[in-house]
Amino acid sequence: MTIKALRTPEERFSVLPAFPYQPNYIDDLAGFESLRMAYIDEGDSSSENTFLCLHGEPSWSYLYRKMLPIFTGAGHRVVAPDLFGFGRSDKPVDESVYTFDFHRDSLMQLIERLDLKNITLVCQDWGGILGLTIPMDMQDRFKNLIVMNTAIAVGETASEGFYQWRDMCANVPEIPVGGLFACDAGPAVSVMDVVAYDAPFPDNSYKAGVRRFPAMVPVEPTMDGVELGKRSREFWSKEWNGQSFMAIGMKDTALGEGPMEYLRSFIKGCPEPLKIAEAGHFVQEYGVEIAEKALVHFEMNNK
Repeated sequence: MTIKALRTPEERFSVLPAFPYQPNYIDDLAGFESLRMAYIDEGDSSSENTFLCLHGEPSWSYLYRKMLPIFTGAGHRVVAPDLFGFGRSDKPVDESVYTFDFHRDSLMQLIERLDLKNITLVCQDWGGILGLTIPMDMQDRFKNLIVMNTAIAVGETASEGFYQWRDMCANVPEIPVGGLFACDAGPAVSVMDVVAYDAPFPDNSYKAGVRRFPAMVPVEPTMDGVELGKRSREFWSKEWNGQSFMAIGMKDTALGEGPMEYLRSFIKGCPEPLKIAEAGHFVQEYGVEIAEKALVHFEMNNK
């Protein structure tokens, strides 16, 4: 089946001084043959460890620009895909295409296609809502976890901050993507960063995913993804044997300290989190400290 999609012109990404990495493209993922997915693949491709960095709404792999060089500098491989609808990846125009399974399956297909192993899952927002449901079905591929401001959604009532965000996205004529990052991260985001976050979306017609994702979060028992979330909680609580590291942007009103401590209760062996007082929802904007401390944590606990 051919899915009608828009493709952001490459010139929109021509000025990214903080993100010099060249994209890779794949357009024949099984079940997604009509769509092109973009991903960054940096560092030593023969490295034993791969850091799989999954972004959320409404960001793209650019969000990991501060963490990526810390991981590659330590000798690791980093793969950071852009979800369909975001970044350099194709953007289906029909909002009904955007479902939990559609995005989860595309990520699993990418992992298999690239044959990623010894994966450290690095995730935030939808990168975690989706990504945290994947290791239970690919257990031999995952080794560690870095988790930030996200959730395992099982149909439970969410925070008031989330509902305010969802309602805003459903009602405003156009979601100001770059402005969201400027408001959330403050001085950690420059004018050029705002331009980079706006780059994937030449106009409102490219923002079907941006509009759709907030309404997809499984906060009611009958929603898609709930059963996967329940299985995921069981996996992380009882079967996970890897090392975990959690960081929390404390200014986040939707997925801040309370929701993250609740999530931590389901991750076996997850230590006390790193709390970043000045960080909001997009905690990767303060990601140098997170990446450095996570690597130290993994090294100390793997001796």
